[in-house]
Amino acid sequence: WFPALEVLDVSGTGLAEMGAELLSLPCLHTLLAKNNRLGGPGSLPKGLGQAPLARSLRVLNLSGNRFAEVPPALLQLRGLRSLSLGGNRLHSIPPDIQELHSLEFLYLGGNFITAIPPELAKLPSLRYLVLCDNKIQSIPPQLAQLHSLRSLSLHNNLLTYLPREILNLVHLEELSLRGNPLVVRFVRDLTYNPPSLQELAGRTVKTRNIPYTPSDLPESLVRYLSLASNCPNPKCGGVYFDSCVRQIKFVDFCGKYRLPLMHYLCSPECSSPFSSASQSSTSQSESDSEDEASVAAHRMQKVLLG
Repeated sequence: WFPALEVLDVSGTGLAEMGAELLSLPCLHTLLAKNNRLGGPGSLPKGLGQAPLARSLRVLNLSGNRFAEVPPALLQLRGLRSLSLGGNRLHSIPPDIQELHSLEFLYLGGNFITAIPPELAKLPSLRYLVLCDNKIQSIPPQLAQLHSLRSLSLHNNLLTYLPREILNLVHLEELSLRGNPLVVRFVRDLTYNPPSLQELAGRTVKTRNIPYTPSDLPESLVRYLSLASNCPNPKCGGVYFDSCVRQIKFVDFCGKYRLPLMHYLCSPECSSPFSSASQSSTSQSESDSEDEASVAAHRMQKVLLG
């Protein structure tokens, strides 16, 4: 009845299957069938991959349905630019996804996907990849071949690390990683617990060289004051007891390597290049190392948390 139909939205209608009538819509370029009951046998019409629709369809949204796997017929829609299958019951991504050469937007969030096939990297036009809210544990290094990728959403998965090759995605503008073990651990490590009143008093005694004798203070406080650690920042003359800031410092090793070593600072201000702490002499190499560490830490926070 509508041979010139270009956009069809049947979302939220309780559909359990779509009939063969779709195959007679040669001009249809957008099909929205979200939040239905599709996913069982016969949900999609037979011959979908060979119908004129396979060449005309550009946008297909089947999110919020009951698909346990990506229907093979969808992988024959070579003209697709946008495919959404979020909120289904998918456990994997078929390697044949690489056949959708025109795909620019792929939404597979809210499923039960555990792995990303390397074949996904063979989508030359892919710009937006959404894989959030799944159970993905690792990223294949081949994903760095997606040179057109602008946005990668991986939040709320089970990632504990990223492959070094991810740095090759030079055009990436958005990387979402919140809710993964690697970010949760990173944020926890960044947490700085403010010093207690006892520690503040102990720092004051040590930094101002206030004299005292064992008979002036309780034995527990004398023992506490003896546990003070000097801040390793050459521009700071402070001390710390329990509350400190962990930071990576890049140090020259035999003039050949730059080794990342963990050291502990008395406060967050020590890592700032504009610290108001007292000045002391330091070599140029140490100063450069601290600046590099500060820049690297800032960049890491921006990537992982932003």
